[in-house]
Amino acid sequence: MVNNNNINSGKEKEGKVESSVKGAVSASAQDADMEFRELYEQSLNQVKYGDIVTGKVVQINADTVMVDVGWKTEGFIPAKELKDAQGNISISVGDDIKVFIDKRDPEGNLILSHDKAAKLKIWDDIKSACEKNTTITGTVVEKVKGGLSVDIGVIAFLPGSQVDVRPVKDLDKFVGQTLEFNILKYDRKRNNVVLSRRSIVAVERESEKKGTLSNIEEGSIVEGVIKNITDYGIFIDLGGIDGLLHVTDVSWGRIAKPSDTFQKGEKIKVKVLAFDREKERVSLGLKQLNDNPWENITEKYPVGSIVPGKVVNLTDYGVFVELEPGVEGLIHISEMYWTREIKHPSKILSLGEIINILVLEVNPEAKRISLSLKQTTHNPWEKLKEKYAPGTVVKGTVRNITNFGLFVGIEEGIDGLVHVSDISWKHRVSHPSEYYKKGQLVEAVVLAVDVENEKFSLGIKQIEKNPWEDLAEKYPVGSNVTGKITNFTDFGIFVEIEEGIEGLVHISEISQKRVKTSSELFAVGDTVTAAVKSIDVKAKKIRLSIKELEAPAPAPASNQYLNNQENLGSNLAQALADVKIGDQQKGE
Repeated sequence: MVNNNNINSGKEKEGKVESSVKGAVSASAQDADMEFRELYEQSLNQVKYGDIVTGKVVQINADTVMVDVGWKTEGFIPAKELKDAQGNISISVGDDIKVFIDKRDPEGNLILSHDKAAKLKIWDDIKSACEKNTTITGTVVEKVKGGLSVDIGVIAFLPGSQVDVRPVKDLDKFVGQTLEFNILKYDRKRNNVVLSRRSIVAVERESEKKGTLSNIEEGSIVEGVIKNITDYGIFIDLGGIDGLLHVTDVSWGRIAKPSDTFQKGEKIKVKVLAFDREKERVSLGLKQLNDNPWENITEKYPVGSIVPGKVVNLTDYGVFVELEPGVEGLIHISEMYWTREIKHPSKILSLGEIINILVLEVNPEAKRISLSLKQTTHNPWEKLKEKYAPGTVVKGTVRNITNFGLFVGIEEGIDGLVHVSDISWKHRVSHPSEYYKKGQLVEAVVLAVDVENEKFSLGIKQIEKNPWEDLAEKYPVGSNVTGKITNFTDFGIFVEIEEGIEGLVHISEISQKRVKTSSELFAVGDTVTAAVKSIDVKAKKIRLSIKELEAPAPAPASNQYLNNQENLGSNLAQALADVKIGDQQKGE
């Protein structure tokens, strides 16, 4: 029979043992938990918020990157902080990376930041560069008002005045360049940094200048960069020192504006013409890199030869033609066409056109060549002279009227001139438009063809016989003529004895009485009779006298002396009148 008491006693013992075992296990777990908590608390003491530490990448996910920051502590960096412009993460598992201990998220995960670590690091670099006057590297991002925006880890400002030791007009050329900068000042709270390059450039230039000065010498060929262009020349940076390429040393030929051929920033090879080491002045030459084409110019382009050339410039007075690089000649506008009147060369030629021209004159000293376009063709004036001998009667249309005559079209492109003095034998022509109009058909006589001066002289009055040639026979001295008074002057009156032919009655020949003015006795339109005293056919002058037809008044013997004096005065007055008439008719 089983003793129940023994059974119960055994169960109690088992329960005590089980309870004892459970207690021991519980105590062991508590100790382990305490150890883990201690280690964790220790890691937290080692990793502080706000610290920048170096961690190791242990895992890369789509949105996060896990980094071991030491002491068995891992944190997460948002993956977007490590992606480039194409969205790729440039680091790999096992890489070391600087991170900023930022915070914990609600689940207790440690959040790290690569961006904040970089920014804090750059501010330390900025502070150090400013205090120690060292440089910092940055990339110019864009041109902004007053200067440039530069990325040095943070966005900084480079004033335009601090870009170079000299003013820079084109700041755009610096965009995208990575350069060294000094820190002028910074304000971390306002996130403001001001940069400078002046001192850096000054040091660079001084170093370049020493190297340039030690190597440069007269006659050497050097390479530089065009720094500035003016009307009188080009300034070239040879490396810390500027040289002047004067406009006269740019080309052996003509050059209007250097800016038409060269650009700022362009590299160029030049020859050192003169160098003043003390004043650091350098004179440069470009044309001296080539032989002077004007040295044998007379042999290359003899007078009378016909050569090809390219039109390089059109002006009001003519055309410049390039015969070869550095050699240009001028076609004066008068040498462009035989018969046409050219208002501007552009009516005939255009830039870049290749033409044949005749060499008229070569002056090597003055570097001038005179050319002719028209003389490469036959001179139509020579043919004109053969065709129209003096005395030939021609017909043509009035093409133009001026105050000095009529231009009459005779040949295509050739006009003859009828001078105002050759329009009429009889009439005083003040202006040809009184008698002719444009487009009117006229008949004229060829007076002369001047081939050298390209003049075609015509006469209209010569179609008729000169009426003055018959006047001496028609009106001999002493004969009487009758006519109408046409004009009064201070020295006498004009009397028309035939159409267009007038004679002068001097005031001393008007009357035997003393007359102060002609109007005392006569009026315009009155018919008078006078005696012919003289006729000058060449000068077209007729002298008349009215008083000679009057009956002479008897003079007392006592007044004979006075009469002789009066006659003497009358003759003197007549001589003076002739002078006045001559002057008047010359003026007419």
